[in-house]
Amino acid sequence: MAVQPGDVAEEIKRLQRCINDLVSLFALPAMWSGGEPSQIVHTLLDALLRMLQLDLVYVRLRDSGGQAPIEMVRFAPTKEQTAQPIEIGEVFKHWLEEDPQKRVPQIRSPIGGRDISIIPLGLGLQGEIGELVAGSERADFPRQTERLILSVAANQASIGLQGARLLSEQKHLASGLDRRVAQRTAELAAANEELRLQVGLLQHIPVAAWTLGPDGTPDFVNQNWLEYTGQALDYVRSDPEAWMTAIHAEDREIASRSFWGGVRSGQGFTFEARFRRVYDGAYRWHLSRALALRDAAGEVLRFVGTSTDIDDLKQSQDDLRRADERTRLIIETALDAVVTMNSQGLVTSWNTQAEIIFGWSPAEAIGRRMADMIIPEQHRAAHELGLRRFLGTGEGPILRRRIEIIAIRRSGAEFPVELEVVPVRLRHDWEFSAFIRDITQSKLAEEKLRASELHLRRMTETIPEMLWSATAEGAIDYCNTRVLDYTGFSAGELMGDGWIKLLHTDDVDRAARLWMSCVTTGAPYRMEVRAFRLADRMYRWCVMSALPLLDQQGRIVKWYGTVVDMHDRKQAQEDLRNTQTELAHMARVMTMGELTASIAHEVNQPLSAIIASGDSCSAWLSNDPPNLDKARAAASRIIQAATQASEIVLRLRALFKKTTSTTASVDINAVIEDTISLVHHETERNKIFLRTELHPGVPSVRGDRVQLQQVVLNLAMNGIESIAGLDHEPKRLMIRSTLSNTGELLVSVEDTGLGIDAEHADRLFAPFFTTKPQGIGMGLPICRSIIEAHGGRLWAAKNQPRGAVFHFALPVAAPSE
Repeated sequence: MAVQPGDVAEEIKRLQRCINDLVSLFALPAMWSGGEPSQIVHTLLDALLRMLQLDLVYVRLRDSGGQAPIEMVRFAPTKEQTAQPIEIGEVFKHWLEEDPQKRVPQIRSPIGGRDISIIPLGLGLQGEIGELVAGSERADFPRQTERLILSVAANQASIGLQGARLLSEQKHLASGLDRRVAQRTAELAAANEELRLQVGLLQHIPVAAWTLGPDGTPDFVNQNWLEYTGQALDYVRSDPEAWMTAIHAEDREIASRSFWGGVRSGQGFTFEARFRRVYDGAYRWHLSRALALRDAAGEVLRFVGTSTDIDDLKQSQDDLRRADERTRLIIETALDAVVTMNSQGLVTSWNTQAEIIFGWSPAEAIGRRMADMIIPEQHRAAHELGLRRFLGTGEGPILRRRIEIIAIRRSGAEFPVELEVVPVRLRHDWEFSAFIRDITQSKLAEEKLRASELHLRRMTETIPEMLWSATAEGAIDYCNTRVLDYTGFSAGELMGDGWIKLLHTDDVDRAARLWMSCVTTGAPYRMEVRAFRLADRMYRWCVMSALPLLDQQGRIVKWYGTVVDMHDRKQAQEDLRNTQTELAHMARVMTMGELTASIAHEVNQPLSAIIASGDSCSAWLSNDPPNLDKARAAASRIIQAATQASEIVLRLRALFKKTTSTTASVDINAVIEDTISLVHHETERNKIFLRTELHPGVPSVRGDRVQLQQVVLNLAMNGIESIAGLDHEPKRLMIRSTLSNTGELLVSVEDTGLGIDAEHADRLFAPFFTTKPQGIGMGLPICRSIIEAHGGRLWAAKNQPRGAVFHFALPVAAPSE
């Protein structure tokens, strides 16, 4: 079950009271110094009755320093003190004498005859000094903190009573010394011996205890100290500051200053320091206190002191301080106004946000009636009535839940707020915590949002586009009139996942998978699908797209999308591709026409070789006898030349043939080498030095071999034509292939021709632009279109020192391709 804020506040206050009570208890020995046992008991009873709100507390001292035993009892102020201490003692005597295992936690109270919960504590190590008994009619008595306070009180009282006993005996000895001046030395020695015997009792108390000589040198340290610090008794006695080596280095200076100040002044000392615990090496906080014991003449005989482990107490104090600080910071930095009010309706706390919202400073607000400051006048009577009703019945209709009400600022302006009131019980009174949030802006935003949604709905119904929206989970919740008119479906049929009814069956799975993926990841949705159109009852190509609307935290609030009919555009693109194919084929045919001489040269070489080898073969066969080996060799050369001629023809047919684009793995180096064979004659005829640098490790690309060869051929012919008309050297054409820094396949065609005029650079790839007298201006646009269709790029640049260089880059094929 979740811990309520009220429970936490009550627990914090209870712990704070416990700490305050413990501090008060630790201060009692200073008040008891030099006091009588009866005074000590009297003060102790009053302190415990006040701190723990007990119904009664009783103390019996077995021995009061040579005097008669002491019994004292205190009752709660509300109880009639009809029973005497001796009567209470008789009741507790029988109860204390029982076996502790058989004791019941409650006995019949001697006052009023009601049951009372009892806790006994011994005074002294084994209860040799006496007993302390505390009782309360509360069923939950004693709580853990009450046990702690009672235990500390018993320990402090034991030390105080022991000191009183020692002091009483010292006074008794001192009075004897006054009467026997002649025997002063002997009696003083006896007194010192007796004092040592009494100090020996310190060996048995459950805290570190020690005595010091008047000069500060330790003469006794109990076993508790030696076991805790790991120091030997001889070492402690060796030097007044030897025991200080157990103190943390950061605390040693202040401990030494307090120690020597108390010794030299003879007043004793009190300080807090961290002592090292030998068994685990931990430094723990201790409270060290020393009192001076004096002779009849007022001279210091020795100092008696204790060191009490208060580390857990300090940790609790630190935790409480941190909890208080955290609570304060949370309240001060809260976005809500946090206001607390007591049962009289007066403000008890007022955070920074309350000042911002209402205009009253904390100094002005605290102590005033809350209703007068933040509740409009017409609602104050109802507020007062509700407060009285709660105080009388414990019920309130607006408590512990968020409600919307009207509040008022210091200026008198009314505004809407969200309010939650939580009552908290503090001892015998009620406190109310109010959490208030100004919702003026959110209300305005809601109004604007509603108006915006209405405006958007009206606008979407008038926009001549097909629009739709979906929830953050991907369910369609709106389609405008254009969608309904286009498809013939009703809005109800398309809601949720009904939108798949619009799609061609071949597109449903693919579209649904992509849509759910986008809904999950928040990625924009875009897909080409075939959607049904009622007008011609056919499926037309459309683009469905949607973008998510995100809130300030990046979470999807809603999806807004469109449906665009692109069937006619897609058909036009297909027609354009067909036209481009026609143009590319025509360009190849025209290029082949320009290369007629080169083609004839290429074909003529293997034909001449065939004729020569045929003549040789006939001659070798005509010999008598025929030279068959040489005839066979000649026949082999005929076959080789014929194969070469056939390959040339096949390549030419591929370039001339009008076919659809075929995608396959293409070796670009092989494409370049085939192209060189076609332009070889042209370079020789124009005395152009043709060179290649083909990287042997370039990977294949995916594409149409014929189209890529057309690009290389066109760029090579452009370079040859640019160089041919020059009458100076050098005349060079370079074709390179390599991998670019981005991992693409890069092909470059460099020439030393006329170069690119600056005025023509921007129009170089424009359709129908040409600088050739007989050109039609489609070569370079077709080349760029082919390269871009392959997913690449084609561009031109100046070559150094003269000419131009054309580059094209293509994505390489995956290894599996």
